[in-house]
Amino acid sequence: MSDEIDQSQAPLLDHLIELRRRALYCVLTLLIAFFVCYAFAEEIFAFLVQPLVAAGQKRVIFTQLFEAFFVRVKVALFAALMISFPVLANQLWQFVAPGLYRAEKRALFPFILATPVLFIAGASLAYFVTIPVALTFLLSFQGNFGGIEQEALPSVGNYLSFVMQFLFAFGISFLLPVLLMLLERAGIVTRQQLVSARRYAIVAAFGLAAVLTPPDIGSQFLLAIPLILLYELALIGIWFTERKRAKVSDVTDAIEKPAE
Repeated sequence: MSDEIDQSQAPLLDHLIELRRRALYCVLTLLIAFFVCYAFAEEIFAFLVQPLVAAGQKRVIFTQLFEAFFVRVKVALFAALMISFPVLANQLWQFVAPGLYRAEKRALFPFILATPVLFIAGASLAYFVTIPVALTFLLSFQGNFGGIEQEALPSVGNYLSFVMQFLFAFGISFLLPVLLMLLERAGIVTRQQLVSARRYAIVAAFGLAAVLTPPDIGSQFLLAIPLILLYELALIGIWFTERKRAKVSDVTDAIEKPAE
């Protein structure tokens, strides 16, 4: 069994040197991506502001002298994190993989691949569906209110924080199947426990949606329903992996069983 581990007996100092090297690669990747994205910060923000424009808002303001500059920095950092994620994940995998058994590598590799796909799917749902719905609801309060005219003048910093909150919240929420399957793989929970906790998961999904989205019912449903479906998807995935492990175990037992 020990020969299945690749280079895992290296001294502690070698592991620390390797960790420093991987961390340096990550920092350099982020810095390069940041400066590139800063050069295109205006184009990136123009993309992020499209839902606001589509909702009918043609103007944003900044209320502090340094706000417009820091918005550019935040936009560049946000885009750099998105672009650099595959490299960062690969560096993490390269550091952890040598200490894993081959079977563990085969088990974890699909989760590594699924993470960016699910995150992008969640962020895309937020950008193309939920954010426009939320903006339409929030901007609908413009007009006469109590005899005085209300006009929305969102600041550029507040709008960027609003969009980033949605994108990260939906992206991370869509990683639920990966988290549940990893917990089951580690033996922390079982599929039977997750099935019995389904009703609590539904309540938790709506509670999380109420915290992460505006108070309108539409936005809450747009997050809660996908979360519930992803929970069910995780249960199906765990069921398939349980069957596969059972088949492998039966084959192993049959091979190890001495012929009568």
